[in-house]
Amino acid sequence: MPYPTKHSAAAERTRKLATSAILASLGLIFSYIEAILPFSFGIPGIKLGIANLVVIIALYTLGRSYALSINVIRILVAGLLFNGLFGAMYSLAGALLSFAVMLLLKKTNRFSIVGVSMAGGVTHNVGQLLIAAAMISNLKIFFYFPVLLFSGMITGILIGIISHFILRRLRRFMQ
Repeated sequence: MPYPTKHSAAAERTRKLATSAILASLGLIFSYIEAILPFSFGIPGIKLGIANLVVIIALYTLGRSYALSINVIRILVAGLLFNGLFGAMYSLAGALLSFAVMLLLKKTNRFSIVGVSMAGGVTHNVGQLLIAAAMISNLKIFFYFPVLLFSGMITGILIGIISHFILRRLRRFMQ
């Protein structure tokens, strides 16, 4: 079997797989940092979402299937190592909903990476709130929605800005 050339499909798949492994590992490190450092500012349920950086980078560089795989793998492994079953369930609900929304917004080509990330931050919190409401069978938990909406917007914007600068730097190396 010949060695994959720079432009072959096999070389491209290998590059994407290696990049995915690196991004999943980096996402896991970011998840660990968020698990051990209190970023909540005294408000329960609020995180910076720095692990979402790798998902956005993957979505914009590798495509949806790689980004989704990185997201799910990171959440499941982080759940096993740091957050437990319930933490993984909440994270997965938020991540899948936010990923679907980010993917749809990205496909429209009408939103910047900051807008896509902000929508992801908000819908991640919505997904977690829906799971919490189902778990405790009490709709009063939705009184917490304004806090989560605001925090999702702020953290999503911050992650989007950081992602923008990272992608600008990465594109130099990927061409």
